[in-house]
Formats: sequence, structure tokens, C-alpha cells
Amino acid sequence: MNRIVVVTVGKTHSGKTTFAKQLELQLKNAIIIDQDNHASFINAYYKSLRPKEGPNTLKYAVTQTIVDYAVNQTDCHLVLCNSNLERKGRMDLLGYFRNKGFITILVYFDIPDDELYLRITESQRSKDIFRSASTFEDVLARQQKSEASAPNISEADHLFVVSRNEEDVPMVIKKITEIPELM
Repeated sequence: MNRIVVVTVGKTHSGKTTFAKQLELQLKNAIIIDQDNHASFINAYYKSLRPKEGPNTLKYAVTQTIVDYAVNQTDCHLVLCNSNLERKGRMDLLGYFRNKGFITILVYFDIPDDELYLRITESQRSKDIFRSASTFEDVLARQQKSEASAPNISEADHLFVVSRNEEDVPMVIKKITEIPELM
């Protein structure tokens, strides 16, 4: 069986996790791998092991271990629910999956910042994932200043874009769930 990996790309509160959960319900044999869950776990049980500064290498190591296990020990399709905003990191990630025989899919959440600010102010989301930021506003501000780049079709086998249009999500999910059937 050919497997797919769906990699979400977008800023905080753009809908990546909500999308991933909806996709997981409709894509047979799929599993979500969400770094926010790993950050929450580390903050709850291994806070003293977190790096004091710089990238959260412990979170990345936990995620990579789970990804490696899912790739090598299961036959699941994978949905990676992370921001994946920087092109180089995305390309490295997609290269890893291509080398393992996966069909690669990017889903880009192109939501305007004013909409994201509104979502943040209305959010009830837990802040237990934070290490260096204190609010989701801080996260968004950092993402706005980063070397983020919108993905393009040359990066993956398939690229889908989700905008403010409420019909985008069901349409993209439908198209993704048809991909394994076409293989």
C-alpha cells in the first residue's frame, strides 16, 4: 500500500489542528502527529530537561522518534500538524518522507493576520505548550518576523490551499482522501 503524508503549513490559530482532526476521521488508517501534544507532555513531565534557550531540541527529538516509529513500524498515513513555515525545514521533512516512499501533500493555511488575531482573542486553547512565548499573540508576532514562506507546488506531490472560505476544508479533505484510492 502506498502511504501519504500530509504536512500542514500555517501560523498559529490558522486551523491546522482542526483540519487534521477532521482529516483523521475521514482518511482510513491515518494518525496525527502534533508537536503541540509533545510540548505539553514535556512541559508536564520533563520541564527540567527542556533547553533553556534556542530551539526546543527535546520536542523535536520526541517528534522525530514518534515519526520514525510510525514510518517504520506501522502502515499508517501520517498527518503532521505543525507550523512548518520555513521552507528549508519543510523541504528536509518532505525529503525524508519521499525517501521512505510516501506521497507528499502540503496543506497551506493562508489566513490573513487580522483573522488570526481575532481567533486568538476568542481562543480557549491551553497555553501549556509554551516554553519561550507567553501568549499566542507572542507566537504570531514571532511567526510574522520569521523567514516564513508560502509553499509552492514544486515542494510536494500535491499542494492544497485553505483560505477563509468555509468550503475549502471539506473540499481539500475530500481530495486528499481520494489520493490513496488513485494509487
